[in-house]
Amino acid sequence: MTGYTHNPHDGVRLAYEEYGTGEPLLLVHGTGLSKAAWRGLGYRKALAGWRLIALDMRGHGRSGKPHEDAAYTTEAFMADVEAVLDACGVESAHYFGYSFGARVGFGLAAARPDRIRSLACLGGTWRALGGQVGDLFFPGYLEALERGGMPAFIDGWAARAGHPLDPVTAHAFGTNDAAALAAYFRQGERLPGLAEDELARLQVPALLLAGSRDHPRAEDSRRAAELMPHAQFRELPGLDHGTSLAAVEPVTTLLRDFLQAQASRV
Repeated sequence: MTGYTHNPHDGVRLAYEEYGTGEPLLLVHGTGLSKAAWRGLGYRKALAGWRLIALDMRGHGRSGKPHEDAAYTTEAFMADVEAVLDACGVESAHYFGYSFGARVGFGLAAARPDRIRSLACLGGTWRALGGQVGDLFFPGYLEALERGGMPAFIDGWAARAGHPLDPVTAHAFGTNDAAALAAYFRQGERLPGLAEDELARLQVPALLLAGSRDHPRAEDSRRAAELMPHAQFRELPGLDHGTSLAAVEPVTTLLRDFLQAQASRV
């Protein structure tokens, strides 16, 4: 089922999909992607048996795309998630987020723990970004996006990688609104992360996944698991930030085992 709701604080429209039955599992995509990634990569099929709720975060997919930097705050992102949960009649859900989606998940676990039954993150960090976006894509990514739009961004990313982007990724990023994505990036560079003492107070059961070549996300995830009292870190050998998302079978195997363990404790 496809639906729409609105963030009650600023009215931004939010698109979401809901399918399956069972305990609710919220899927939150990474930067430049959308809820379509979960279906296209095979996560929807692999996670059959759960009530899956996937949303397009603001600035992405079929959700609203504000062009103002101030629209892309941690508080706005968290309110987007809560609005979708409310629209689905879900008080609390298990949470799985990739990259940007993982950052939102850490924020929710700290500020809205009643909405999160468990937290699973792939390629995530709880720290302030502090220049990590340029390391992930390419130096000058924001200038390319502001001056040349999505084609310039994609060309710069491919040049940094040394090969053309795969067609699925290129198409997914190419459909973005360049002005909205630039606002999202500018504000993202300013947003604070969580402090280590905040992580140490989180009581949510957590599974933190990262590729062994996903630096510094692997190190950040390992450190978070050391600090959080009910967290575990699992490394995905040989994978980097992008290839870890495409590794559907190992990721969902670990995720299903984790979720089933949480369900058995209820």
